[in-house]
Amino acid sequence: MNVTELEIPGVFLIEPDVFKDYRGYYMESYSLRTMKKYNINDVFVQDNHLLSLKKGTIRGIHFQNAPYAQSKLLRCTKGKILDIVVDLRKDSPTYKKWLSVELDAESKKQIYIPKGFGHACMSLVDDTEVQYKVSELYEPAYDRAISWKDPELDIAWGIEDIIVSPKDMNAPTLAESDVNFTMENTK
Repeated sequence: MNVTELEIPGVFLIEPDVFKDYRGYYMESYSLRTMKKYNINDVFVQDNHLLSLKKGTIRGIHFQNAPYAQSKLLRCTKGKILDIVVDLRKDSPTYKKWLSVELDAESKKQIYIPKGFGHACMSLVDDTEVQYKVSELYEPAYDRAISWKDPELDIAWGIEDIIVSPKDMNAPTLAESDVNFTMENTK
């Protein structure tokens, strides 16, 4: 695997080695040994799988507040997404900064998102599937969202016709949110 730290420290793009032949392909989608080389020591406890039927479907910006903050290892297994990561750690030098990467089924690239970050993805084509691992189980009382259109974050989605859930449509802005992340409580 080729692992590259992105412009926000702790966020990594992971490109697996893919071995193709006349039968198809083989790849390691996760390796504890490789992750440890990059000080990614999460134990993943739950796998999630989502399908977005239409291009322009946004899911997020989602997170779980501490002490149930989640690290995520995410890949697009069908179609193509724009993946957005936002640093929500109030004492971080990159607080409120966001980055985006395109992930698709063909390239098989993945993104690692540490605790303390908000996450969103938008389908760039119809019938898009995403699978991801998380380091903490879902805890409904700690589940949070921030508005995908928060003017303070000013995320460049690049698509006009957006589809969102009622939860995401009514999510508070970052300023209105009770996000509780710090560098210490997301270690």
